[in-house]
Amino acid sequence: MPTWGDILQELLATAAATGGQPDFDAVRRKYVRALHALTGRDTILYYTDWMGGGKPGTSIVLGDMQGIMEVNIGLRGPGLDLILHSPGGSAEAAASIVRYLRTKFDNIRVFVPLAAMSAATMWALAGDEIVMGKHSQLGPIDPQMLTPDGQYHPASAILRQFERAKDEISGQASLLGAWVPILQGYGPSLLAECERAELLARSLVEEWLASYMLRADRRRKSKANAIAKWFSEYGASQSHALGIDRIQARDHGLKIADLEADQALQDAVLSVHHATILTLSGTASKIVENHLGRAWVQMVQVMQQVVLQGPPAGPPPGALPGPGPGPKQN
Repeated sequence: MPTWGDILQELLATAAATGGQPDFDAVRRKYVRALHALTGRDTILYYTDWMGGGKPGTSIVLGDMQGIMEVNIGLRGPGLDLILHSPGGSAEAAASIVRYLRTKFDNIRVFVPLAAMSAATMWALAGDEIVMGKHSQLGPIDPQMLTPDGQYHPASAILRQFERAKDEISGQASLLGAWVPILQGYGPSLLAECERAELLARSLVEEWLASYMLRADRRRKSKANAIAKWFSEYGASQSHALGIDRIQARDHGLKIADLEADQALQDAVLSVHHATILTLSGTASKIVENHLGRAWVQMVQVMQQVVLQGPPAGPPPGALPGPGPGPKQN
């Protein structure tokens, strides 16, 4: 398997051959085609540069639907392999994307080569199966609320603080003065918004698990409820950013396959991952792409722009490429 360093050298060789910039697109698409040739399944990757140092526009938003629709052109189904790398974002946007993909595909296998957190975890939980490596992680789905101080705080923590304030003030009225400045900073509707956000995240995951991953299980409803509750409460006593590995996920009832169980598949998926991460070391902040080479790319320059790319000329999408020219939360 080519490592991150091997693919970097391959990219540098493309730059040396032309005297220009590395050909990120050609190298990345070569590995995406190779993955498709191995599995025979439609393949889509959704990647954002959320670990690269603060680029804007890395969250899941409803605008991503345009990219998802674009890369569905030419796909035949009924199975889809989705390679997902995201910090999360809008639960409502994730729900819209899940609903759309489920009208297109009967079976969705979700690969998490490194991390799919928060709303991206919700998206992954809408799959029929999740494939994770030893190093891969999901995350809690407890919503993070933007408060007037400009910071994100867990909805569950805000709700617990309201309960604590109520208990302390009812037991000792003199504490009201200490709590008033804190509670005033939250705004009048925040409590209701926290309750709604928690209910939405949990109910969506519960519905998706029962409908897809657990649909053959006679106890699917009760199991889906328990899993959704655990994922939504995991962050209550621990960090929202603390990952959930495949052992924890499997122990709580998820259908998780080990990426290492199939060496050829592991090599193909991680090659796509490395090539895409290296692509994001440039000006791209988000890439949505299929195995046909059709892509929706969000660039970060002075202004953000989206670049649509149709399938490139070259070998047929199902064919294995030849060797390269040698040796980038909420």
